[in-house]
Amino acid sequence: MRNLKIDGDRLWASLMELAEIGATEKGGVCRLALTDLDRAGRDLFVRWCEEAGCTVSVDGVGNVFARRPGKDAALPPVMAGSHLDSQPTGGKFDGAYGVLAGLEAVRTLNDFGIETDAPVEIVAWTNEEGSRFSPPMMGSGAFAGVFGADEVLARPDNVTGALLGDELSRIGYDGEAPVGGREIGAYFEAHIEQGPILENEGRTIGVVTGAQGQRWYEVTVTGQEAHAGPTPMTLRKDALVAAARMIDAVNRLGHDFPPEACATVGFVESSPNSRNTIPGRVFFTVDLRHPDNTTLAAMDRRLRNDFAGIAEAAGCTADVVDFWEYPATAFDEACVSAVRDAADQGGLLWRDIVSGAGHDAVYIARIAPAAMIFIPCEGGISHNEIENATREDCAAGAQVLIQAMLDRAMG
Repeated sequence: MRNLKIDGDRLWASLMELAEIGATEKGGVCRLALTDLDRAGRDLFVRWCEEAGCTVSVDGVGNVFARRPGKDAALPPVMAGSHLDSQPTGGKFDGAYGVLAGLEAVRTLNDFGIETDAPVEIVAWTNEEGSRFSPPMMGSGAFAGVFGADEVLARPDNVTGALLGDELSRIGYDGEAPVGGREIGAYFEAHIEQGPILENEGRTIGVVTGAQGQRWYEVTVTGQEAHAGPTPMTLRKDALVAAARMIDAVNRLGHDFPPEACATVGFVESSPNSRNTIPGRVFFTVDLRHPDNTTLAAMDRRLRNDFAGIAEAAGCTADVVDFWEYPATAFDEACVSAVRDAADQGGLLWRDIVSGAGHDAVYIARIAPAAMIFIPCEGGISHNEIENATREDCAAGAQVLIQAMLDRAMG
């Protein structure tokens, strides 16, 4: 088993072939969930899995499972996977790397004629990104019971309003398998780091011990529209000025809980958006993150207090709506140890790391032992067409993945 080697060139070739589906001019991909391009990516993945001897099934929210049988069919599968959907200006590796690293593990087991005790399964989760349908991580969330399947199927496209369930049916991935309700022996997810730590430290593997908690908000600031000329400054109820002060408060909030806190406003919409009218309404989003739940709760309280004070001083109101949240998550220690051991076996430089982003593994960790494997990405850049990783690092991460999976799949 220690001499088992994945084929890094084959993995790279698969990554590059998949990246042709939805390829963008700047070298990235646009493969939004449940579009025709997503269907093409899924079709290619299914074909590759069937060629590798796997049995493929699809559940009611479109999650795709490919199973390689083990000696004991009664044992729960050891699973690896991630997602195939992308951001509108996404990269080649986010999500896709984890799915195809799992496929490479299965191909390598076939190459060496290794029969595992437990079945091995690859999964491609539906709508991890949340860029077309919100919130993110819907497929794994439904599988883990965080969302109801009917709730997921009823979610509208953020732009067109098309329902997720209708789009799932349109592309032919409204499967018949039940959503969740089955045991997983262990779950591993390989992923690019999406941050600069590994690259800056010259390390190849991030042993992910857990993920930051997140809280997302939708904020509506209401003031009063008025003419930009005749209305004195002292009598204005300018919703955009109040919102700008709130946005600055969000930024200060992130700086005031160092070094782990992150606080971001990523979307702003002003109304009526006329150059000579004082804005009467502003809508914006807030994203708060921290690996400690107590600190995240303190950030939440500070946010609400700051917004209330700013709104009152500006003669406006602020409606803060909780849109989505999940707590900080610790991964299973036995799975984490399997990743560390696998990195040591390969003589790879590694470090423990906490994920700053949400991943499907976060929801699966609620119902099964789970862990993640990070590899470096160039400049720490992700959710960007220039996102990049090296062939060697992709191979190293897949090697760690297969060894960690074997640690849990062999008696």
